[in-house]
This record gives sequence, C-alpha cells and structure tokens, in this order.
Amino acid sequence: MPDLPTGTVTFLFTDIERSTQLLRTIGTDRYHEALDLHRVLLRAAFTHHDGHEVDTQGDAFFIAFKRASDAVRAAAEAQRALSAQTWPDGAVLRVRMGLHTCDASASGEGYVGVGVHRGARICAAGHGGQVLLSHTTYDLIEDERSAFDLLDLGEHRLKDLAEPHRLFQLVDPVQSNTFPPLRTLENRPTNLPMQTTSLVGRQHEVGDVT
Repeated sequence: MPDLPTGTVTFLFTDIERSTQLLRTIGTDRYHEALDLHRVLLRAAFTHHDGHEVDTQGDAFFIAFKRASDAVRAAAEAQRALSAQTWPDGAVLRVRMGLHTCDASASGEGYVGVGVHRGARICAAGHGGQVLLSHTTYDLIEDERSAFDLLDLGEHRLKDLAEPHRLFQLVDPVQSNTFPPLRTLENRPTNLPMQTTSLVGRQHEVGDVT
C-alpha cells in the first residue's frame, strides 16, 4: 500500500444505494459492467484531487485526503460524473458519500480508530446521490467555504456512536438536492423512546431489564 496521509486526514466513504436490488434488476453481467464503470469514474475524481485509496470492497470505497477541501471537491466531481453517465440497460446507479476529518495515523493495513467508524456511519446515514460532511470537515473548509454550498442538517445520532453528530449536506447547483430524512437513530420507525444516555455504568438497571 502506498504511503497514506497522516496527521489531520479527511476520510471519504462511498457505497452504491440498493446495490442488491440493482443486481437483481439488470443481471450479473450488466451489474459487473456498471460496477466497473462506477469504479473508473470515482477513481478518476479521487485521483484528480489527490485522494489516496485505502480500501475498496464490493461497491464501496474508502479514500483519504490531506486536505478537507480536496475531499469535498472530489466528492462533488464524482457525483457529477455519475449523474452524467449512461448506465447499462437504463439502470439508475446512485452513490452515497460521507466525509469526516480526524487525527489519523496509518498502519500497514490502513487506518484504525473511532474516526474511521464515524466516517463510515456518516456515509451509511445518507441516500444515493447525497454527500454528507461531519462538523469537523465543515469547520476545516472555512477559508474556502464560499466555493461550496452547504446545508446544515442539524444534529443526528448515528449507530454505535453515543454522542450526536452535526451533519451538513453538500448542495450541487446542477443536480437534485432533495432527499428523504437521513438514516439515523431518530428517523428509524420504532415505538421505543430515543436513548438519551449511554447504558455504560448502569449495570444494575441492565440486570433488572434482563
């Protein structure tokens, strides 16, 4: 694996929304064709903005950037390329993206730490065609913020992360920016009340419930 950026690093995660449904709709051969084309388009955008490919599994990418603004530009360019592409059998291929910035050190296997999990959870909260930024990434592009149109989506609780996260959506002036509510704990259909505190240190209560 080539040298990866360290220090303050912006992670970009992507995956294809409803990829299994897409596979069933257009068939294995056409799906592989679409998947390979999607990889070419994304890699071109990421490379153009000095992105470092950390990992790719199935239809997902994990990319690292030295500069937060480069990551945001790469995400915007990639979404435009995907939107302009004609896909096999008239398929609609939509990719969700999540960005998070944190202090990171690289090992032989890439990166480890809670920052990686935050970035992945932010991506998972979005919808195909949507680009989500963490508050940290938003703050780091302050000097170049005039180059981006960003929508404040407020605070959201993400799976397996105790504290709420304030998220922002990258708005593209030439594409649709209307999406369903984020896939966060607040928006899951359930009759259970929102968990307001962690269960850590509440062994007696957990025992009673058990």
